[in-house]
Amino acid sequence: MISLDEAACRDLTSATRREWLETNGLGGYASTTITGTNTRRYHGLLVAATRPPTERSVLLSKLEDKLLINDQPFDLSTNNYEGGTVHPHGYLLATGFRLDPFPVITYRVGDYTLEKTIFMVQDENTVVIRYRFDAPPDVRATLELRPLVALRNYHWLSHEETDAFAPAEVEPGLLRIMRRNDATALYLAHDAEHSYLDNIWYRQFVLLEERARGFDYHEDLFNPVLLVCELQGGETRSLVASTERRDVHDAAALEAQERTSRAQVVAPFKERDEYVQQLVVAADQFIVRRGRDLHTVIAGYHWFTDWGRDTMISLPGLALALGRADVAREILLAFVAYLNQGILPNRFPDTDAPPEYNTVDGTLWFVHAVGELLRRTDDAQFVRQHFYEALRDIITWHEHGTHYQIRMTDDGLLRAGEPGVQLTWMDAKVGDYVVTPRAGKPVEIQALWYNALRTIEEIARRFGDEQTSAHVCAIADGTRASFNGLFWDEQNGGLYDCVSDEGVPDASIRPNQIFAVSLPHALVTGARARRVVETVERKLLTPYGLRTLAPESADYRPRYEGDAYARDTAYHQGTVWPWLLGPFITAYLKTNERTAASLDTARGWTQGFRAHLSAAGLGQVSEIFDADPPHTPRGCIAQAWSVAELLRCELEELT
Repeated sequence: MISLDEAACRDLTSATRREWLETNGLGGYASTTITGTNTRRYHGLLVAATRPPTERSVLLSKLEDKLLINDQPFDLSTNNYEGGTVHPHGYLLATGFRLDPFPVITYRVGDYTLEKTIFMVQDENTVVIRYRFDAPPDVRATLELRPLVALRNYHWLSHEETDAFAPAEVEPGLLRIMRRNDATALYLAHDAEHSYLDNIWYRQFVLLEERARGFDYHEDLFNPVLLVCELQGGETRSLVASTERRDVHDAAALEAQERTSRAQVVAPFKERDEYVQQLVVAADQFIVRRGRDLHTVIAGYHWFTDWGRDTMISLPGLALALGRADVAREILLAFVAYLNQGILPNRFPDTDAPPEYNTVDGTLWFVHAVGELLRRTDDAQFVRQHFYEALRDIITWHEHGTHYQIRMTDDGLLRAGEPGVQLTWMDAKVGDYVVTPRAGKPVEIQALWYNALRTIEEIARRFGDEQTSAHVCAIADGTRASFNGLFWDEQNGGLYDCVSDEGVPDASIRPNQIFAVSLPHALVTGARARRVVETVERKLLTPYGLRTLAPESADYRPRYEGDAYARDTAYHQGTVWPWLLGPFITAYLKTNERTAASLDTARGWTQGFRAHLSAAGLGQVSEIFDADPPHTPRGCIAQAWSVAELLRCELEELT
C-alpha cells in the first residue's frame, strides 16, 4: 500500500509534486495533489468522459472544505495564488495519505481526526467524497463544503463570466448545475442539513505545473452552493458528484462495491510482492471501454486518449501477462475495425473527429500483438475469424504502398516519411518543425517489419495458406539479408538509427536498435546482437529506462523542462523513457542465455521504480524522466506502456 507520513504531507513543495489518480473505466478520472492543490488544468475531482473514452470535461474541480469544532475553524484545503501566496494551509493539518485502495487523507483537527476518502465508481462518471469524524459520540462539529465547479473541456481553463451558469436546480439532497450554453449537467447528491445558494466566483488560482510548462496558468472557479453538515463523533458524511442523478445514501454501498472490485483485480497476484501488486492495480487504470462492448487503452493520464501504437505495445503487459485474454481480444477488435489501407489508427482525437493515421509502426505492433495473443492462448479460430484477412491486407498494402509513402522497397526493407509528418514513435513536432523526422528506413521499423513478416508466415502456414506463407517468407529472407548489409555500424558497435532514401546512414546512438534483438523474430543475432546490447547499456541505460540519445551527441538535451518548444525539442533527444527498459531487458537476457547472473543484473535495473511509485503519480509510473541525474520524472504522471513493460518483465522475464 502506498503510504505517506505527516512529514511528507506537510512538505508543501514535495507534496504538490505528488499526485493521485482515480479512474472509472470510461476514460474519466479524478486527480489532484495530495494537498488538494490543483497544479494542472487537468486536475479535478470529477473529470468525466462524456463520450467514452474521449471528450473529457472537468466538472467538479475541487472542494473548499472546512471543519468547525466549538466555532474553531479547521480549513482542510490548500490553494496557490500569485506572488507565492498559499491559502488556506490545510496541508499543515494533514497527518497522512494512503492508497487504501483509493486516496485517503487524514487530518488532525484539534484533539480529533478527520478522514477524507475519495473514489470513483466503475463504469460511471461518478466520484464519491466521504468524511469520517473520528471523535467520541458527544463531540459535535460542523462540516462546510463549497464545491468549485468548472464544467469545461479539460484542455481549457475557466474564467469568470457573468451569468455563465444557469440557476442551480434544487431538490432535497440533490442539486443540478449547468452552464447556460452547454447540455452537460453536474449532479451533486449530499446529506447536508443546510444548503445555501451562493453563486460566487473564486478567482485567480495559480496552476503551478501549467506555469512551469509555459502555458496559461490562472483559473477562476464557480461556487454555486454552500453545504453545511452538522455531525457528531463517529459519523460519516458524503458528497456524490456525477453526470447522473444519484442518491447520497448509496455512498457506503458504493464504497463497499469498489473495495470488493479492486480486491478482485489483485487477487490472482496475492503471492507476489507489493510492488508487483501495485503495478497490477496501475495497469487496470488504463483499460477503458470503447463503445458498448469493446475495450481500449488510455495511453497516459492526464491528457492522452487511446493511441494505436501505445495500445499495441502495452497490450501484452496490460492484458496478456495478467491472464486477461478476453480484454486483449476486445482491444484488438476495437482497432482492427478502423484499419485503413493496411494502416491502424495512430490515435483517436478527443473530439468527434475521424481517427488519424500518421504512424508507420502502430500497424506492425498490431501484428506483433495478434501473434502474442495466438502464442499465449492458442485461439487459432478467433485469430482466423477476426484478424487473418486483415493481416494479409496489411502485407499487401505495405508491399505496394499506402499512406505517407509507406512502402516496401526493392531490397525488402520498409521506407516511410514525407515532409512535415512524424511517423515513428519519436513523433515530437513543434508547429511545422518535426524534431526527429527519421524519413527513409528507421531501424526499429525494419525490425518490426521483419517480425510481422515472420509472424504472418507462421500464421499462414498454420492455417494451410501455403501461398501466403511462401510469399512472406521470401520477402522476410530478403529483408534480413538487406538489413544486415545496410545497417551495421562497426565504428559504434551497433546499428544505424536510420538510413535515408539516398542511402545515407544516421549514426546517432539511439535505443531504437534494441528492437532488432528483442522482438520474437530477431533481425540481429549472435555476436552482433551482444554488441548492440552492450552499446545500448553503456551509452543509454539509466535507473529509469533508456535515454533516447547518447550524451555525446550535439543534439543531446539533459533535461525536459521549459516551454512547449523547449520540452518538445528535448522529448526524444536524450529524455529517458521507462517503457524502453522492457525490450532492453528482453534483449539482454536473450543474449546472455538467461543465466542466474544475468537475471540478477536485470532485476537490479528495475529497483528504482519501487521508490518511484511513491514519488510522482502515486502508484503509477511516469511517462519520461530527465536524461541527466537526478532523473526527475516528467510528462504524464501515469503512462500505459511504462507500466505495461515493467509488469511484463516482472511476470515473464524476471521470474
